[in-house]
Amino acid sequence: MDNCLFCKIIKGEIPSAKVYENGKILAFLDINPVNPGHTLVIPKTHYANLVETPEDVLDEMIRAVKKIASAILQATGAEGFNLGVNNGKPAGQLILHTHFHIMPRRAGDGLKHWPGKPYREGEMAEVAEKIRGEL
Repeated sequence: MDNCLFCKIIKGEIPSAKVYENGKILAFLDINPVNPGHTLVIPKTHYANLVETPEDVLDEMIRAVKKIASAILQATGAEGFNLGVNNGKPAGQLILHTHFHIMPRRAGDGLKHWPGKPYREGEMAEVAEKIRGEL
């Protein structure tokens, strides 16, 4: 994709702070981190989002996430991490190229979890049934 920021990073047209790379995966520091060490893990082939990404590529990505997350925890002294995937613009996906966020966390770092919304009466069973029907 000619206009994809991540594809330009993969091609070396835009600089990045790379932390990991293999034949299929590239990982680099996010330029607007929630905490130091916040890393993006992307496939080197362009896929717009997680749903469009082939399973073998996702397998490679999650293996890389596991390896990189462990290194981030050691390197930053973080106590944990969040793994994030924003899928589609309504979910906050800014770059339409599949990517995982590894976000190091510390107690009291000020980051909040999203608020939950309770189901209305009977809604949970209805939604579960619809999802099962699509599977």
